[in-house]
Amino acid sequence: MHRFFAPHIKSDFSLPTDEAHHCVKVLRLGLGAEIEVVDGDGGLYLCRVASDNPKHCLVEIVSEKHEKPHWGHRIVLCVAPTKNMDRMEWMAEKVTEMGVDEIIPLLCDNSERRVLKTERLQKILVSAMKQSLKSTLPVLRGLTPLADLLTQARSFSGQKFIAYCDPSLPRGQRLNFFSRYTAGGDVMMMIGPEGDFSPDEVKAALSAGFVPVTLGESRLRTETAAVMCCAACHVADARGRAPQYEKETKI
Repeated sequence: MHRFFAPHIKSDFSLPTDEAHHCVKVLRLGLGAEIEVVDGDGGLYLCRVASDNPKHCLVEIVSEKHEKPHWGHRIVLCVAPTKNMDRMEWMAEKVTEMGVDEIIPLLCDNSERRVLKTERLQKILVSAMKQSLKSTLPVLRGLTPLADLLTQARSFSGQKFIAYCDPSLPRGQRLNFFSRYTAGGDVMMMIGPEGDFSPDEVKAALSAGFVPVTLGESRLRTETAAVMCCAACHVADARGRAPQYEKETKI
């Protein structure tokens, strides 16, 4: 069944203009056609098309339910946007498909991208949410200076990690992320820009309670490191509920 995104479905019973056009003009779904609608806040609605106007498609809600994210805890990725936006967009799509609660683009000392327009990224998140059959849309923040993020992170009660590569910084203190992460717990992960975090930024993060970690022996691109962290959390969570996961998961 086709799935659409309408954040205000409960109040206006209509699809946004772009979703209405896709429903009526592209998919040619007419009066009475059944569709699924998600509101991005966990709401999943079975609906029937009540007006096939491609600019203002009205629907009738047949049934509704609330779906919590299947991972059951908060995953927050703090990532410095890459110079090439295609890589950032790929990362945002993949972590949304796997499951993430919040994406915070970071502005760092060595950031090559210092301006970020989030409109296209937001559309990619919506598309990935629908494609992966989720009902909750990740929160996408605006470009956030690292110092501001560290201030906000002091109130985050979960696990907090920072990955860095700089060989001039103490490397022996870094722990293995894959063994350090506690499955099922809220987690915030910081990934730096192409030029890595500066020494001062690492020191500030450690003072704010972030644990220094390594992601292995390979030097990873920013977007690859972010995807690996998200995937590692889901793999660890799946192992923790293996019998049920193996029975219910479908690809």
